[in-house]
Amino acid sequence: MELRTKRVYDDPAPADGFRVLVDRLWPRGLSKERAALDLWAKDVAPSTELRRAFHRDGLPWDAFADAYRAELAGPARAELESLRDELARHPVATLLYGVHDEHHNHALLLRDALGL
Repeated sequence: MELRTKRVYDDPAPADGFRVLVDRLWPRGLSKERAALDLWAKDVAPSTELRRAFHRDGLPWDAFADAYRAELAGPARAELESLRDELARHPVATLLYGVHDEHHNHALLLRDALGL
């Protein structure tokens, strides 16, 4: 199984396979039709508090990454396992995120936590 990441604002492509939005909030200005989602897995996204600390309060990336991994291992563990089971049914899946930074975003951490 191949697991990819991509900005949700980028055009959908057949090569994306099963498309999963992994943000807690719906992306601004994006219609459901244009998003072309198969699943919205908002419960595996960083908590509201953690998202705000990173984006608004300037929490450093390494601290954010550690805190998010802790959330995935703790409060969001059941949702992570459920998403892993769903993704395993598809040969290709793409985790979609809204932020601009392709190198510092939670979808990359989630991909690693899924271990697929």
